[in-house]
Amino acid sequence: MSSAFQQCIHPDCSQKYDLGQILTACPACQSLLDVAYDWDQVPVPSHLKEFEARWTDRRTPVNFSGVWRFRELISFPRDEQIVTIGEGQTILQQNDQLAKVAGLNSGSLFLQYEGLNPSGSFKDNGMTAASTHASMVGAKMTACASTGNTSASLAIYAGVSGLFQCVVFVGSGRIAYGKLSQALDYGARTLQILGDFDDALARVREVCAEHPIYLCNSVNPFRLEGQKSIMYRILEGLSWEVPDWILVPGGNLGNSSAFGKAFLELKQLGLIDRIPRLAIINAEGADTLDSLVNAESLNWNEGRSDSEMIRDFYRLMDEEDRRANTLASAIEINRPVNLVKALRSLNVCDGVVRSVSDQEIVDARARIAASGFGCEPASGASLAGLLQLREEGLIAPSDRVACVLTGHQLKDPDLTVAYHMDDPKKRAEKLQPAGVNETPFANSPVVVENSKAAIVAALGL
Repeated sequence: MSSAFQQCIHPDCSQKYDLGQILTACPACQSLLDVAYDWDQVPVPSHLKEFEARWTDRRTPVNFSGVWRFRELISFPRDEQIVTIGEGQTILQQNDQLAKVAGLNSGSLFLQYEGLNPSGSFKDNGMTAASTHASMVGAKMTACASTGNTSASLAIYAGVSGLFQCVVFVGSGRIAYGKLSQALDYGARTLQILGDFDDALARVREVCAEHPIYLCNSVNPFRLEGQKSIMYRILEGLSWEVPDWILVPGGNLGNSSAFGKAFLELKQLGLIDRIPRLAIINAEGADTLDSLVNAESLNWNEGRSDSEMIRDFYRLMDEEDRRANTLASAIEINRPVNLVKALRSLNVCDGVVRSVSDQEIVDARARIAASGFGCEPASGASLAGLLQLREEGLIAPSDRVACVLTGHQLKDPDLTVAYHMDDPKKRAEKLQPAGVNETPFANSPVVVENSKAAIVAALGL
């Protein structure tokens, strides 16, 4: 077995599997899998700062990539096997405007903007790793279920690499056209399932289990390996100093799972001296993790989480026909497949879970955009969660906080325009069904007559 392998996360099983096997669950016990490493065989640097040497070699694709320049920490492929399209060219921005809004000290708030990825979202960090493994095992067709971002990312990797045919399953509920247009444009065969995301994911898992199709949802452990790199870039942006808090929207919980794994490994390798706290922020209309953790006291329990509690919760959701419902379509998910891994991350990072309303999400999104970074609605959950945790006093004014912005503003331009629309009727059609009744940070266009005098008057000159 090589230095990298797949391993069951359940401590009573812990079976290991070869990299060449295409698995989304442990064959022995059906638990989730990790990509794991024999670190004694991996040439990990003695300090994270050593990765900076690759900045001077930007013409080598694996060094240009903001994922693979950290490849010793994601070391399952050889360099020549890596499928990359230049993902991870993102930035960590200090934002004192929003720090003041949140009651944080100047220099304490940072925004990690993943909208600069090739497909416009954080998913490219994981899809380069999943596509790499798909190529390693000789896959010819890839597939995913998606609320939008995953399909766009999978489709662009299939299109640019030319290695795979690509099929995406989308639900018939809410999906932002900005995201759907990408999957269509990049050549993916798109199947719209008469159901929501959870239905689409169930169907794609069934199909991939019975046919030679490589599944690229975040239940795929290789996807999450790539998403670890978001944390490496945050550390890089902070001169390799660990922040006090990471805040991230909680949807299918792939990011939060990957982040906890990243910090656990870095601490075990002696590359960091402490682990930041993690806050996973749900939308109120898709608050499964919040309900289970805060109301039912579900926890990691050393890898032996109460699976019966989770099954009962899902059973009750089915009986009551409860469906996820939020304007933040990227996190509109009732049955997060990485729930148990997220529990591990909460344990590793002394983490917390909170839920925020759609009103809070869209207001926070507007405030982020006004400070310089247009982002998709789900990204607003990070700032909305920060405001809530500051109000609780859990995050101190002096704490250094990094908020992950998951996707670009143009992923859902309809919502942005509706929020800023001056016409109350048009605004209500888009926003009020989700409980958004006010737009306090709207920047409505001003209609003026076609004359210099009218323009000057409108400008107050």
